[in-house]
Formats: sequence, structure tokens, C-alpha cells
Amino acid sequence: MNSRIDLNTLTIEETRARFQKGDISARELAAIYEDGIKQKNGELNAYIEIFEDAFEAAEAIDARLEAGDMPRLLEGIPIAVKDNILIRGKKATAASKILANYTASFDATVIGRLRDAGAILMGRTNMDEFAMGSSTEQSVYGAAKNPHDTGRVAGGSSGGSAVAVAAAMAMAALGSETGGSIRQPAGFTGVVGLKPTYSAVSRNGLIAMASSLDQIGPLAKTVRDAELLFDVIKGKDPKDATSAEYEARSSLHEKIVIGVPQEWMRGDGMDADVRTIIERAIETFREAGYEVKEISLPHTPYALSVYYIIVPAEVSANLARYDGVRYGLSKEGANVIEGYFKTRGAGFGPEVRRRAILGTYVLSAGYYDAYYRRASRVRRLIAQDFENAFGEVDCIVAPVSPRPAFKLGEKVKDPLSMYLEDIFLVPANLAGIPALSVPYGVVERDGKKLPVGVQLIGPRFGEGILFDIGKFLEAHS
Repeated sequence: MNSRIDLNTLTIEETRARFQKGDISARELAAIYEDGIKQKNGELNAYIEIFEDAFEAAEAIDARLEAGDMPRLLEGIPIAVKDNILIRGKKATAASKILANYTASFDATVIGRLRDAGAILMGRTNMDEFAMGSSTEQSVYGAAKNPHDTGRVAGGSSGGSAVAVAAAMAMAALGSETGGSIRQPAGFTGVVGLKPTYSAVSRNGLIAMASSLDQIGPLAKTVRDAELLFDVIKGKDPKDATSAEYEARSSLHEKIVIGVPQEWMRGDGMDADVRTIIERAIETFREAGYEVKEISLPHTPYALSVYYIIVPAEVSANLARYDGVRYGLSKEGANVIEGYFKTRGAGFGPEVRRRAILGTYVLSAGYYDAYYRRASRVRRLIAQDFENAFGEVDCIVAPVSPRPAFKLGEKVKDPLSMYLEDIFLVPANLAGIPALSVPYGVVERDGKKLPVGVQLIGPRFGEGILFDIGKFLEAHS
């Protein structure tokens, strides 16, 4: 490793300054990261594939800089990309057998924006199959492992992206969120993760799980790096009708007001050490002069139940396209229906099958009103809870997860226990609002220090508020 570079502390802005000074080239930096990947990935299983053309991109950047061009926002920055985001000419499998041989024919919009900003795409990262999971254990490639304790999960479904950043195998990464899949692995591995406002970032080129919830977002070492990556990928896209012009929201108060949801902090489900860390963060805000106010989010205790009705319903619709006819795995049967059964039986893993079956059930005649329609109504009430709260506060503070990273294999055979890991995360997804995971302290388990994340939740298009508060929290961690 180059002695001039400490990858654990190197930031995007520092890298751009080094390029301008000529301290290091993009080619050299890419080689340093590739060496780190080769040394660590065998144990951590963060990357599924390393891109051979990363050096070609780096050399083109060096030629550009040598010609006197100013570095772009992400010039020469090594970025890892979750395996459900399409990159032209590269495989995109969503960590599933059913897409094992699928090669993307176009770039996702976010990938085009990364390229335009000068980023180097290092490879595609491990994930739970079709983003369905909270531990990366549902991947057909095997689980990604937590660099702080390789006997524990990295979180999911963007576990590979989080590990790549945490273990200095990428300076930053893209993940995707449907119900905590960026924030939870960020919290478990000690990095920063942003779930943007729904519609802030184009979903064009993202392999769909639940279309009313899916959103692409950044993982990075620092809040500032996450902010820079978000600034590049955000914005309206004509190829995604759900995307919107970004209209940043600012604080409504002279002094920032921090909300603490009483329903979340008074429950019994939170680990005592995690609770202590969250309370310390709240006290840090108070001592710094922030106004801290208790709030109520009365319908959010129903969020997990609502989520696991709406998401499977959308999963069952989105996964219907994987039939073995046009692309992906294909198994022949005596007739078309038998071919479907064989293809999907061989191609989908247990969690994907479970959600597709559940979703088909809740959408079926006789059950739609009892389950899906009722869940949709409660979803609107949850969104209204947050809207009411953000009339009084600028930001809500909460845990990311009820406990630190759990052991590999501990919950994989108990789906309900796994789902409960997302209890503090899915409310923001259902409401379509932004939320940020910021590392804040550690707890000790089995002689290992495990990171804990503090979650900051903001109003729609309130990412700027979260970044400002997140930087403060980061500086006082």
C-alpha cells in the first residue's frame, strides 16, 4: 500500500486536492484500492465482481488532468456499486440464480451521472437476493461479513456496499433501500448511509423490488462524502416518471429543533447499550444548544406490519417478469405453466419465494380489502404522523437498529426475528422521507467493538438539514 495514503481517512475532497497537486494519479489510487480488494475480499465477500476496465477509466482521467482540466466532483473516486444497479456491458444478477447470466444493455441513470462526474466504478457488490433481507445471508454468492467481527453479519440488503466502504475497498458506494437496506448495514459496519427522499434519485436502471419504496442512495466514510455523492445522483430524470425536481427544504426555526419519538424510545425492544448511545446523542444535541422536543408518531408502531403487506404485494407483481422466456435462467417444462414453475423454483431463493407467495395472497380476491387496502390506509396515516411532526421539529433522532450486528446464522431461519431488525427503519420508507445513519459509538460483544448508528430523519427534501446535523454529530462522536 502507498505509504502516502491512508485509505481509512481519505475523503473525496482530499483526493481531488491531491490530484490537482499531482501527489497521486487516478491510476495509482485505483491500484491501491484493487490491492486492498484482493487482500480482503476473500474473507469479507463484499464484491461479487471486480471490473477489469477500472484502470482504463483511471488512465483516461489522468490524461484529462494532465491536459489541465479541473477535477470534476468525483474525479478519480473509486466507487462500488450494488449488484441490482445496471451498468452497461456488466452482469447484474441481484444476487439471484434467476439472473445469473443477465448482462445490462444500458447504464442506470445514477451510473451515467457518476461517469459524468468522473467516478471510477470498481465493481459490483454483494447483496441479499433481489434486496430481500437484512443480513446479506440471502445472497446466492454467500454472506458478506462484518469487518469489525467476521462472525457477524454486515447487514442488508446493501451489505456488500457497506463492507466495501468500511474495509477501505472503495471510497464510497451506491446501495438501494426499500426498508432500511442502506441505513442498517451502514449502522452495523460504522459508515454513513443515506436513504434519500422518495423521488429525489432516479430509479431508472434499478432492478425493482417494491416500486413505491425503492430508492438508490450513497454509503460513505463521512457525512460530507455522502453529501457529495448525493449531489451527483439526485434530480429529475425523464426516464423515471416518479422522479422529481429537487427542491431543498431548509429549517423552519431559528434554532434547530430535534424531535424524539416517545413511542420508539419507551419500548422494551431496544438493547440497553444501544439505548445509552442514543440517549448520549440526544444529550449532546441539548448541550450544544439544540432544542430537544418529545414528539408522538402514533401510527408508526404499525409500520412493520404495513411494510410486510405492501412490499410482498409489489414484489409479487415485479417478479412476475422473471419467467425464463426472454432472459435469465430458463427451465423447460411439459407446458408453459410447468416451465414457469421449474424456472422460478430453481431460480428464486427461499426469502424471495416467501414474499412472492405472501404478496400474491394479499392481492387475491377476498383478501385485497382486508390486507392490502387497509395497509395502504395505515401507510397514509404514518406519513401524516411525520408531516405533523415536521411542523414542530426539523429532524427526528432515533436508533438505526435495536441492537448491534448479530451473528451469522443467528436469525436466518427465523424470518420474523429478522424482520424485527427493521423496526426503526421502515417508517421513513413508508412515508417517503429522507433518513441518515451516522456512526456514533461502539458496544463490546465477545471482545469485539461493534459500531452503533444514530438515525436522523428529516422532512421531504430535507437532506440538507440531515447533512448539517449529521456533520455536527460526526464531529462530536
